[in-house]
Amino acid sequence: MSLGKPDERPNGNSSSFLLTGFPGLEAAHHWICTPFFFIYISVLLGNSTLLLLIKEDHNLHEPMYYFLAMLAATDLGLTLTTMPTVLRVLWLDHREIGKVACFSQAYFIHSLAFVESGVLLAMAYDRFIAIRNPLRYTSILTYTQVLKIGLGVLLRGFVSVIPPIVPLYFFPYCHSHVLSHAFCLHQDVIKLACADTTFNRLYPVVLVVFIFVLDSLIILISYVLILKSVLRIASKEERAKAFNTCVSHICCVLVFYVTVIGLSLIHRFGKQVPHIVHLTMSYVYFLFPPLMNPIIYSVKTKQIRSGFLRLFTNHHSPSHRM
Repeated sequence: MSLGKPDERPNGNSSSFLLTGFPGLEAAHHWICTPFFFIYISVLLGNSTLLLLIKEDHNLHEPMYYFLAMLAATDLGLTLTTMPTVLRVLWLDHREIGKVACFSQAYFIHSLAFVESGVLLAMAYDRFIAIRNPLRYTSILTYTQVLKIGLGVLLRGFVSVIPPIVPLYFFPYCHSHVLSHAFCLHQDVIKLACADTTFNRLYPVVLVVFIFVLDSLIILISYVLILKSVLRIASKEERAKAFNTCVSHICCVLVFYVTVIGLSLIHRFGKQVPHIVHLTMSYVYFLFPPLMNPIIYSVKTKQIRSGFLRLFTNHHSPSHRM
């Protein structure tokens, strides 16, 4: 059942918000929903298969693939946090979301985005050690060390987002209770708050600089140093082999940071840009990296391709136990 035209009058006592699909394209929501649904299923299948492969295949029990498993798990988390709400809005026109559910969704969306940045940084560190110090690679990146890095990345993402999210539970909301996306974002919610939101406006900017900007700079510096090491290798084949191990990661870094930068630029400077462009960019940001990461690694990494073949041939071989 359609909720019709949302009531946009101030409603401080309302315990819910209204999510928005594509304004002006409500009649086409069912059609728009179809590609979203297929992308959602592809993301779930791609990342779940990657996680299963890394778990089952002992040839992939190495730091590089443990970090890849963290990336796949983060992508799954981000997609499962956002897409069910989006599909509900587009398919069923079910736009209402409780405040607690909304703030929790915003918390997980922003935390997992920072976790993804941290995992990409950890993967750059892994490639840096593998190429700059190959003889000590296994002694530096032990299983315990990988676990510590993973835990650090998780804590940084989930703890750093708590300060701006907690006040959302206590703000009064006396402006319109209609949000501009089909999922909850911190910057969307604070526009509706009738309180002093100075901290909530400044803290996220500092956080973005310290996480996204700093991570991308460190990744860039590490690749400059990696490139210097690769160019020192005498054999042309060895040079190509060394650099080839980095190609998948470079592609994932570009996919993630180009979408982050694109979305940030549109939010900061795109006041005249049609709202539909803002919406489209936000969906590209949430769906493109989780969709592309498993594809990039499957296409560019020989061990993953071989692993997929082994996984499926073992499961379908006649000698496989009934």
